[in-house]
Amino acid sequence: MQSAAAALDERLAGRRFTMTIVMGFAGLALLLAAVGLYGVVALAVSRRTYEMGVRIALGAAPAEVRLMVLREGGLQVAIGLGIGLTLIAASGRLLHGLLSGASARDPVVWLAAAAVLSAAGILACWLPARRASRVDPMTALRAE
Repeated sequence: MQSAAAALDERLAGRRFTMTIVMGFAGLALLLAAVGLYGVVALAVSRRTYEMGVRIALGAAPAEVRLMVLREGGLQVAIGLGIGLTLIAASGRLLHGLLSGASARDPVVWLAAAAVLSAAGILACWLPARRASRVDPMTALRAE
């Protein structure tokens, strides 16, 4: 005879394992999305080095250049969030079986997911934005 806690633990072991695997893949997907966004923004910054050098040479503050890059990356994040949340809303019934203790239409879950994805996206844009704001105007102008 086993205790109730041990019986419950044994009964939930399969579900716990499945959720651990799903969380691992979700973390990997978040990492891949952040690295991909970083790559896209870094490529855009490297292609526009001349433009940013001209902006800084004409008097733009580094913070303005950094904000410009963050704004463009943030737009990509917002579009991705909009498409993703729309698809999740459409497939809510399919996801209902994977959620334990939460509804597929729970606004707290939606806000938490959007906040985590937004934070990862802005963090992925920060390094290229910082690099763009440190462009030496003379080096950028000579490079072209």
